[in-house]
Amino acid sequence: MPGPQPQPIGLTPEQKTILEQLARCRTEAQGIGQRAKILLAAAEGQSNEQIGRGLRVHRQTVRSWRARWGEAVNALRGVSGEAGARRLGEVLADAPRPGGPTKFSAEQLCQLMALACEPPSDSGRSVTHWTPTELADEAVKRKIVEQISARHVGRFLKGGRTQTASRAVLAHEPAGGEPGAI
Repeated sequence: MPGPQPQPIGLTPEQKTILEQLARCRTEAQGIGQRAKILLAAAEGQSNEQIGRGLRVHRQTVRSWRARWGEAVNALRGVSGEAGARRLGEVLADAPRPGGPTKFSAEQLCQLMALACEPPSDSGRSVTHWTPTELADEAVKRKIVEQISARHVGRFLKGGRTQTASRAVLAHEPAGGEPGAI
């Protein structure tokens, strides 16, 4: 027994031409090309199952793009040329991802990194090395940020760390115990 019929897709000749170009384009994002292929196959009357097998995508993906096209078809009606191509590209673009906005600007993170490079004694701190708690306190004191947790500072510094050698490469300690240069 066959399931429900998929939502039909209607394309204008101009839309079909644009989708064909996007499907063949090598400089466009892979997802855009695949979505264009899904819509072209759907417009030919293929079922979600057939499109999914042919393009190696899940049939739910095909169903989602049929629905998204159905929602956008009114916005695309009557728009042609460059504006139509742009709007069609917006329909095929990735949807916004969940998640909150960034809490700190790039400038603030750079200032925090610069602070971490300064000796704590320059800030009147009695420690010899920065701890995440000390850095967070000093960043707030200097008004780099309004507030930041020590844990966030620690994650930021750990994530921004570059790969380094496991031992010193610029200086070594000779057998006599005196530090010396290589």
